[in-house]
Amino acid sequence: PRHKCGNQQSCPQNHFAFKIISGAANVVGPSLCFDDEVLMSSVKNNIGRGLNIALVNGTTGQLLKVDTFDMYSG
Repeated sequence: PRHKCGNQQSCPQNHFAFKIISGAANVVGPSLCFDDEVLMSSVKNNIGRGLNIALVNGTTGQLLKVDTFDMYSG
């Protein structure tokens, strides 16, 4: 069976599934899947170098904001 975000197991009821994949230098970008929806990826063109952050409402699962924080440039 297929599980949300491609995980190996299903999450318990009343829990959200998520999967975070780190990038590989500037070759492969990171991606973030939450409750079977890709929130950030190179395909969506909403990632950058440094920290990639998605703010999600912990009760509803609604995406509030995505952003990046470039730690290299300050």
